[in-house]
Amino acid sequence: MRSDISNAIAAGLLGGVVFGIMMQMMNAPTPEGGQMPMMAMVAKVVRSDSMAAGWIYHLFNSAVIGGIFGWLLGNRSQRIGAGLGWGALYGFVWWILGALILMPLFLGMPPLAPLMMAPMRPVAMGSLMGHLIYGIILGGGFAILKQGVPGLTRHA
Repeated sequence: MRSDISNAIAAGLLGGVVFGIMMQMMNAPTPEGGQMPMMAMVAKVVRSDSMAAGWIYHLFNSAVIGGIFGWLLGNRSQRIGAGLGWGALYGFVWWILGALILMPLFLGMPPLAPLMMAPMRPVAMGSLMGHLIYGIILGGGFAILKQGVPGLTRHA
């Protein structure tokens, strides 16, 4: 059987793909008055205009954040209900830490800027939904991988 960390990395990558697709479809206002996909804004964190760089950075974070989930909460998230609950809470925490504090700082804005700037509030709420969905997929996927998929996995 795989470790809690490797199971959580795999579940985190799955959640990251779903959240990434959502970010690809969500637009954020630019300082010039235009719009840009959220994934392009993620690329700006690593000083790039490349959507591919945004995806690579996002999936890297999804895997690392997933691994941390397995390390911190793996023992509490072994059943599907617990995994979904802890995953949702973990996604909410990362929305505050990542989307509201770290990302604005990396982009030269003050913490909580997405909530303080009226044009960014809908983006902040979309980001909240994305982080919650990521966390639910992470926690639920982790529990499923930990328990094994009937007919697909064998327990030693």
